[in-house]
Amino acid sequence: MADASSNTQKRPRPEEMELDEEVSVKKPSFPPISKDKLKSDQTGMRKVPIPPHRYTPLKESWMKLYTPIVEQLKLQIRFNVKTRNVELKTSPETTDVGSIQKAADFVRAFTLGFDIDDSLALVRLDDLFLETFEISDVKTLKGDHLARAIGRIAGKGGRTKYTIENVTKTRIVLADSKIHILGSFQNMRIARTAICNLILGSPPAKVYGKMRTVANRMSERF
Repeated sequence: MADASSNTQKRPRPEEMELDEEVSVKKPSFPPISKDKLKSDQTGMRKVPIPPHRYTPLKESWMKLYTPIVEQLKLQIRFNVKTRNVELKTSPETTDVGSIQKAADFVRAFTLGFDIDDSLALVRLDDLFLETFEISDVKTLKGDHLARAIGRIAGKGGRTKYTIENVTKTRIVLADSKIHILGSFQNMRIARTAICNLILGSPPAKVYGKMRTVANRMSERF
């Protein structure tokens, strides 16, 4: 019995046997994909609905929308009168796969109420984004309480909104109880935090102080 127990103890474990075997592992190599292969045979298309109150601004600024989308992004654009949508479509000259998404974000930012020049930054820069949230997402407010929260965000003559925009280098649109922010990810987070604090009832002076402190830290870090 003693010999049998000693033999079982001397047997190597399965893990040790696997470690002893030499296994040659080759790393996968993926060559870069050429631009021709990135092009898809299927035509991409986006439809951006236009709200009724933006028909007149769209008509007045149509050429400012049309020129960068056609000349820079090499896309096709038209306004469908029946469906009230701006339709975007890729063309044979389209080289960048993400161009149609950039154009859709550009048109959508304009329909949300952003200035045409601010919206154009979405086409020229890659690190800009759009974010939309409602006051009810932060705190459930109704009646006069909701009106006061909107007033705290805007400030007297829009001063509070302009201050947040200038400090965080973002653009903000107040559309009733909806808030739209345009900017980089880090700057949008600072602006969103400041707006949420105002909705929750913090005094503007306290919000300004915290916002400037965070903005200075971000500028020093980068």
